[in-house]
Order: sequence, then structure tokens, then C-alpha cells
Amino acid sequence: MEPYSFRHIIKFIIPSLIGLFLFLYPLPTEDGFTIPIAFLAELLQSTLDNHLSLIMMIVIILTAAGTIFAKLAGASSFRKFPFLHHLLYTTWFWTITRILAAVFAVMVYFQIGPEFVYSEDTGGMLLDSLLHTLFATFLFAGLFLPFLTNFGLLEFFGGIMRKIMRPLFRLPGRASVDSLASWVGDATIGVLLTNKQYEEGHYTKREAAIISTTFSVVSITFSLVILQEVNLDAMFLPFYFTILIAGGVAAFIMPRIPPLSRMSNTYINGKERSEDEIIPASDNVFTFGFKNAVKRAEKETSFRTFFVDGGKNILDMWFAVTPVVMAFGTIAVIIAEYTPLFQWLGMPFVPILELMQIPFAQEASETLLIGFADMFLPAILITGVEAEITRFIIAALSVTQLIFMSEVGGLILGTKIPVAFRHLVIIFLMRTVITLPIITIIAHILF
Repeated sequence: MEPYSFRHIIKFIIPSLIGLFLFLYPLPTEDGFTIPIAFLAELLQSTLDNHLSLIMMIVIILTAAGTIFAKLAGASSFRKFPFLHHLLYTTWFWTITRILAAVFAVMVYFQIGPEFVYSEDTGGMLLDSLLHTLFATFLFAGLFLPFLTNFGLLEFFGGIMRKIMRPLFRLPGRASVDSLASWVGDATIGVLLTNKQYEEGHYTKREAAIISTTFSVVSITFSLVILQEVNLDAMFLPFYFTILIAGGVAAFIMPRIPPLSRMSNTYINGKERSEDEIIPASDNVFTFGFKNAVKRAEKETSFRTFFVDGGKNILDMWFAVTPVVMAFGTIAVIIAEYTPLFQWLGMPFVPILELMQIPFAQEASETLLIGFADMFLPAILITGVEAEITRFIIAALSVTQLIFMSEVGGLILGTKIPVAFRHLVIIFLMRTVITLPIITIIAHILF
């Protein structure tokens, strides 16, 4: 192994351990387990709870106003300020989306206009609940994200996990950290990390799309909340085991079929994906990953850069992502709550559910696709069904479907990750088709 100074090795090890602790260490709480980042976010939420709706409304209004100004001033208006240009100058579609988000936020906060917009089940759920979580999560995750990205941790895992991630999921080894951050921590953190890595040229378009739509699963804690909603919390271990099995099968299949398999395998700058580095004969996967990690850590020279990068992460997610979540999430939940669209779309599934011997097939069919609007809705709608096996299946499916517009779907659309709305619809449907039979088989064994 090449000789490295003790200072450089420590520069890799200490910040990386801090990052692992903040983003992956399971902290026991009264409600189960959480991670330090989520704990800090919840603490901030409880402290600022009465003010967060106002804060988020102001953020969304400022985003819309700044975007309108940038659009009217022209593409060259912020050339001297690249970050502001990246933050505020966008296409007309996203400009209109941000304006719509500002309109929704004002309507919800002041409770003006049609009630179906500001109701606590629609826009109110977004502004007064979900955006509170996103505000706090983005603050701490964005600030501390450089611990994961800037000191060699991803390079280290990239060397070790390459022989697992590439053949199984067609991803580079460093994607193991993104995936683990989502599974153990929170989907929003996984998307944030994936987008950052994509923008910095570490993932191709296809790889970023695979990670964000395949591994950005809700946290273990939220899975427990889903199970409690359907009154099956005593079955958490078999429930989460079922999610792991079904999610793992979907993660193996999805990258190998359209639309993910047909996405461009080029980086954000247009270059073709380069082959993974060849490990020299003198190295093994551990020493190779360690060398790359220390080299990356050497490049970090100041705390100022660390905090500047963290601050940019926070503003990027607050200003670029939350308006998209507010706009698309509100529309999706309005459709779910006030129209029979998802019930109609679920009708063709009734014979399939009956063939799978799922009790109350009609009631179950009405929840199959409504999770696209918000993943909590299926659990709410299925609560009254007497059959435990049906409640178990729908609860597990709502987690493994993964794409829901009130959070993960809206988040992905708000990032630079090249996944369009039509892709999200197709991926949601395909994940439903893949994971439903697996969950059902396991459920029949359990019940």
C-alpha cells in the first residue's frame, strides 16, 4: 500500500465516521429507531412547529418571485453568480410549477379559495405536515452531507462494493451508501445524496435514475407507522422482511427492463460512462478503496468549503425541490381525495386479486394505485377491512411501490435527476406488478 501521512488518513477516517454516525447509526427512541439526522430534524420541527408553515410559504413565494425575475431578465442575468443561475433560472414548465406552488401555499396558509385545495387532507397535509419534515431534514442532511461525499467514504465503499452492486443492480459500488442511507435512514436523504453525486459527475443518468427510483424507500420508522395504521404492529419483523425480499427482487429486475434500461448511460456533461477502474494486481478491493478514499480526503483543505457546500445543498433543496413537492403533491392528493379516478383504475385488478385468493378483493383494488398520490393513503383506506392478510398485503405494497407524488416523486422531479413524470408512472406500475405476487405469497405463508 502506498505510504500516506497520518494526517491524511485521519482526515478520511474521522469525518467519514461522523458521516456514518449521522446518516446511518440507528438511535433507539420511544417509537422505535431513528437516525441522528432524523432526530435533529424532529427536534427542530417540534421547536419551530408553529412557524414552519409560514417559513415554507415564504420560501416558496421567494422561489417563484426569483424565478419570474430570472426568466424575465434572461439567461445571462445571473451569469456572474452561477449558483443563483442554477437555483432560479429554469424552463417555462418549471417556472409555472413554482408559481402554482406559491399560489397553493398562500391558499393553504390563509385558507382562501376552494376548500379542496387547503383541506388538511390535501394542501394542508403538504404545507402543514410534509413540508415541515422536508424543511428540517433538508437543513441537517444538506449541511452534513459533505461528511459522506467530500472525505472519501464513497470512494472507499466504491472499491469494496463494486463486485456486488454492479452485477446485481448495475450500479457502481459507491451507490451502496446512497441505498443504505435510504433503507436505514430516509428516502429524502437518499434522493438528496444521489442528486448531489449525479451533479458532480459520479453517476450516469441511468445510474442516478435507478438509485432514486429503486432504493429510495421510506425509513424503517415510517414503515412501522404504516403497520400501526393497519393494526398489525406486532408483526413488524415479518412485515419488514417481506419488504426486503420484494424490494430486493424489484431492485434486481427494474434496471434490466425499460424504462430504466433504455436511459442514457452518459454523465451530466454528456460523456459516456467509463468502465470501473481496474484494481491493480498489487491491491485488493479493500486497499484499492482505501487509497482512493485518502486521495479524495486530501483535496479537502478548509472548513469554509465544507460549510459553503453544505449551505448550497440546503438552499438547492429548499428552493428547487419544495415548490415541486407542493405543486405536484397537492394536485395528486386532490385527485385521490375528491375523484374516483384511482378506484376506476383499480377495477381491472379485482379478478387478479381474487385469483391470488386475497380476501375483500374489491376493497383492496381501490387502494392499489392510490399510493401514487401518497403512500399513507392505502393504509388509511384499508384499515376497516377485517382480513388481516389483506391489510398486511396492502401495507407492504404501499412501501415497495416506492414512488408517491407527495414526497419521493415530487422530490425526484425537483432535482436534476433525468426522470420525467411519465417514467414515474410506468415505474410505479411495474413495481406494483413485480412486488404484489411476492408479497402475496409470503402473506399466505404467514397467515
